[in-house]
Amino acid sequence: MNPFLETLLDTPLDDTYRGVPPGEDPIPLRAVAARQWQPSSGNMALPVLTLDEAAFAHNVDQIFQYARSHGAALAPHAKTPMSPQIVQRLLDAGAWGATVANLQQAAVLLRAGVRRLMLGNEIGGAASGARLGKLLAAYPDARMLMFADSPDTVRSLAAAAEQAGRPAEVLVEVGGGRAGARDDAAVDAILDAIREQPGRLALAGVATYEGAVATSDAAATAKNIAALMKRAAKALRQVRALAPDTPLVFTAGGSAFFDQVTQAAKPLLEQDGNAQLVLRSGAIFFHDHGTYQRALTAMDAREGFTVDGQARRAATGFQPALRLWGEVLSRPEPGLAICGFGMRDVSYDQDLPVPLAAFRDGAPLSGWDPQARVTRLNDQHAFLAIAPDSALAPGDVIELGISHPCTCLDRWRVFFGLDAEGRVQSAYRTFFG
Repeated sequence: MNPFLETLLDTPLDDTYRGVPPGEDPIPLRAVAARQWQPSSGNMALPVLTLDEAAFAHNVDQIFQYARSHGAALAPHAKTPMSPQIVQRLLDAGAWGATVANLQQAAVLLRAGVRRLMLGNEIGGAASGARLGKLLAAYPDARMLMFADSPDTVRSLAAAAEQAGRPAEVLVEVGGGRAGARDDAAVDAILDAIREQPGRLALAGVATYEGAVATSDAAATAKNIAALMKRAAKALRQVRALAPDTPLVFTAGGSAFFDQVTQAAKPLLEQDGNAQLVLRSGAIFFHDHGTYQRALTAMDAREGFTVDGQARRAATGFQPALRLWGEVLSRPEPGLAICGFGMRDVSYDQDLPVPLAAFRDGAPLSGWDPQARVTRLNDQHAFLAIAPDSALAPGDVIELGISHPCTCLDRWRVFFGLDAEGRVQSAYRTFFG
């Protein structure tokens, strides 16, 4: 095992981490199962964020089956968990590599032993290029593919390559709605700038991100994605003309429209014969009770999740793996419970958390109100609308589903893996900076 990961597993967990009960003796990450903590029983400090280990493993199996059946590779976006332990699990499962959003994330994963990365973003200007060059020089055995959507970015990458003492591998980014070359002229300018840096830069392929052109209208979204993929395909053919013998990468695919990407890329890659589709899906491994549940329901409506030619139900085939656990603090008036979690603990940019169950003394609470809902959040408080005659009382534990894993996990330095009995069996450190 990589020395960084070995040291990480020896990190002492103490009560400076949410979830760890006050006064507990520190315990190494690797030994946390010995404590037999169980969030539903109230023997952990709440709130706490947990990962259903079985659901996560199931989701890993589902998306890897999909990728293999379509001849695609996976470079999961590490920005979702920013946990080297999770990334290593995905590499062990067969991931091509990992995607990062910035140099801090790249530095973490390089230190953790990851040696194939995609920097799924532009790096910025000369100062960032200098930082990239220093990072590349420190890890001469690592391969990093980097996005470029302008001559300015190309020049920054060239400066990084000169400092690193080896060529930088460039993916021409074609885009809409966010970063990325907007038209043929912009692609031509990028390629011209690369040709002006002989020996410093190597063409590695084409990148895009279809989620940036999505709208609330499914038909418009499909049309936008098709147009984007058509422009990206043209760019790949231009790159191929300049690099006739190079194995190229064609990369796209978040966690909501990867089926449309796969379908559009298939004829292009068959025609090329020496290019690999690399999907960057990251949130799919965690799924959720909100934004991605809706996305996969929409995918099922278009019968997009197919494995070995057979359509599967993505909305039920993937399982929400993350849970937030919070404690009822107050019942100040009928129909209202105040719970001890808030905006510092859970995502709320897409949806508010969804109450799933309640527990008292470790047992499911009879008479739990299935219509209970979170109506708003403060920094440390949640407002739970319940039936006026609800049995919910201070001290009861609420289990909640979340929406949008990417903006939930980044609130936690540690989240805990649960076994089939709901007991903590693992702990995952995150490195969001």
